[in-house]
Amino acid sequence: MTDYSKLTLEELLIEQKKIKKQQMYTAGLVGLLIGVIVYGLVINGFGWLYIGISVFMIYIISSGSKKLKQHLELIKTEIEKKNPA
Repeated sequence: MTDYSKLTLEELLIEQKKIKKQQMYTAGLVGLLIGVIVYGLVINGFGWLYIGISVFMIYIISSGSKKLKQHLELIKTEIEKKNPA
């Protein structure tokens, strides 16, 4: 885990932007996988294997997203310490 207290305010803002961008990609990927699941259920052409794989991938992505949220909270805390205004 990165020690955010050693970073400057500018570096913290850059890290915050990176994490927010990663969260957007994650949300898009989860949306795509949910679309695959819905398509598989409606058309019944994909089968349960693809639905199971999609659900498993969503689970893995969501656990990684929780870590990103923790990092983002740490960054926000450090930004508030360095920029009280």
